Amino acid sequence: MELEALPVLTQHLESALENPPTEVRRLFHGRGRSWPGLEQITVDWLQGQVLVSLFKEPSEAFLAALKNDLTALTQQDYWTDTGVTSLLLQHRALPGSPTEVIWGELSESQQVIESGLKYQLDLGRNQNNGLFLDMRFGRDWVREQAQGKRVLNLFAYTCGFSIAAIAGGADHVVNLDMAKAMLNRGRENHRLNEHDLKKVTFMGHDLFKSWGKVRKYGPYDLVIIDPPSFQKGSFALTKDYQKILRRLPELLTESGSVLACVNDPAVTSQFLIDGMAAEAPELKFERRLDNPPEFPDIDPEGDLKALIFQR
Repeated sequence: MELEALPVLTQHLESALENPPTEVRRLFHGRGRSWPGLEQITVDWLQGQVLVSLFKEPSEAFLAALKNDLTALTQQDYWTDTGVTSLLLQHRALPGSPTEVIWGELSESQQVIESGLKYQLDLGRNQNNGLFLDMRFGRDWVREQAQGKRVLNLFAYTCGFSIAAIAGGADHVVNLDMAKAMLNRGRENHRLNEHDLKKVTFMGHDLFKSWGKVRKYGPYDLVIIDPPSFQKGSFALTKDYQKILRRLPELLTESGSVLACVNDPAVTSQFLIDGMAAEAPELKFERRLDNPPEFPDIDPEGDLKALIFQR
């Protein structure tokens, strides 16, 4: 991270905060490498709380200058009109990903709205807050496709896809994730949106030990696969993704579809296309979903890849 690049970040935030978004959004995406010297910084608008995240710990000089610039933002005339309640700095590269308050007061439980749907975020306790903002168009697509369908949501996390599917009229959604605490958050998110929980199943299991349980609720009209790149002891993307792909024919209806995702900069769309052709050739690649415009990347294959396949 380079000191001379900081004015670019400040100007970007000043422009964004003069007229803040009405829903949760990324304000600055340095991770897309579109702004040299700021590649390890992102800034999110959490509808009251502004979260600045550092993905690599900078030099003392850079950190001091960054804090000074952020503090200066809070002294601008427009600041009180933004509705901001706190300005936070998260050190994701440090153990425990500590979050410090630059201005205001941290609210650990923050409710946000995306595409009209409500989500509860957790701030200051975990590395991730509970909603990956670059997947917004993926959730929107699921909502558009879900009417009358049975949906399987693998690696469900806090069940964002499930929220979208039920909002879109899905008959039933099965959410599977090893982290039961995250599934509990997903259940709360459904309640926030006044969804019928009889239409939602939560399975806190290791996928690779639970194929029988998963099949029991099928067959599915739509399967969503959005795994982490690596989860110690349970999932390694380049090794284990194929194990899921080869199971798809037995999980899907005769006209079922799949949304397969990968968010590792080193793994391209072709990995999924080739993997599907090898493991489940009856599923044909249709298209890749666009990413939200607030996530620019100098390499189209370096950011989120969300691919649609149709049986």
